Amino acid sequence: MVDKIEYNEFYRIKRLPPYVFAEVNYAKAEARAKGDDIIDFGMGNPDSPAPEHVIKKLKETVERPDVHGYGVSQGVFGLRKAVAGYYDRRFGVHLDPDTEITCSQGSKEGLYHLAIAISKPSDVIIVPDPSYPIHTYGFVLAEASVHSIKRDFDVPVAADLLPKFKEAIESISPKPLAIVVNFPGNPTSETVDLAFYEELVDLCIFHNVILISDLAYCEIYFDGNPPPSVLQVKRAKEIAVEFSTLSKSYSMAGWRVGFCVGNKEIIKAQKRVKSYLDYGSFLPIQIAATYALNGPQDCVEGFRNLYKKRRDIMCEGLNSAGWHVEKPNASMFLWAKIPEKFRPMGSVEFTKMMMREAKVAFSPGAGFGRFGDDYVRISFIENEQRSRQAIRNIKQFFKKEGIISGVTDHE
Repeated sequence: MVDKIEYNEFYRIKRLPPYVFAEVNYAKAEARAKGDDIIDFGMGNPDSPAPEHVIKKLKETVERPDVHGYGVSQGVFGLRKAVAGYYDRRFGVHLDPDTEITCSQGSKEGLYHLAIAISKPSDVIIVPDPSYPIHTYGFVLAEASVHSIKRDFDVPVAADLLPKFKEAIESISPKPLAIVVNFPGNPTSETVDLAFYEELVDLCIFHNVILISDLAYCEIYFDGNPPPSVLQVKRAKEIAVEFSTLSKSYSMAGWRVGFCVGNKEIIKAQKRVKSYLDYGSFLPIQIAATYALNGPQDCVEGFRNLYKKRRDIMCEGLNSAGWHVEKPNASMFLWAKIPEKFRPMGSVEFTKMMMREAKVAFSPGAGFGRFGDDYVRISFIENEQRSRQAIRNIKQFFKKEGIISGVTDHE
């Protein structure tokens, strides 16, 4: 007799921890089923449509009879050329569209394809903790081992991570295959300067370690200081690749357009794997994405200003509610330490409590790593009116809990 099939017995499923967000999503659905109006700052899902001229190009293209067949796995040449043009304009970095760029259906998919292209079961990958889940679990699913580096938020990024990366590379056996970094960060919203990348590139070249950079939020910055690319560092292409996406910069998250650029041997490996797994995005999407990169760019500034306004409302409002937070200078997220009174309950229970008591939803920090449990991630995805209502709700709850002594309607 054949044993009953059990979901939790599948090999790769057993390698994944319980999905923290599932518990929160269930509580959210349960609250809404009861009629609660939950103001949701959880998922980093843009609420604005893509730019009008990009949507128009998509509509025009989809009417063509020649665009409905299989696409090109690595991305059509026009899109890869547009990516090269973007890197040249934005970072002063020259890329060969044929050998140093490949497109993916979002950077998340690209990161996983890279993981299975370059790693094997005996390999070790260094990843800061907390981090975006695919940075860790892309390699876990590829059967590599992940060495987590705890981020100490009381210490500046460079002073904290660079010595820890060096120590890990020199002490771990076997020597790590790669390091993954993500600045501006998700969930932490932290940024680094070019000097950080210069030291990191030197370290990786010296030890022959691959450097993987996730630059998905590089256009969402608020201090007039555009975040750099690791590829601006001399010799970075010897060991580095970098991912980016149109998801946030152009509010095209559901379109699934991303790209990986850099070291041609690593790009070649990713292309090889992709050629077995997909035919690329729908061709009209690739053409419209090309138009987004080559066309008017005032829309990017518009989205940047939108997130800045929402950031200011949330940060100023939370501080006035007695929840001390610092304004991030980039990304669409606030990485907020749970108020001390509630910290012992952990991020999942705190998140569920805030849904019950204040009708607001966040992402629990535990979903981004074991060292994130004192935090929640707040996404700037609700409009101004809803954001202000959320602050009022939080103030009412915090007043009841004795965190603040008064409540005003002005945030």
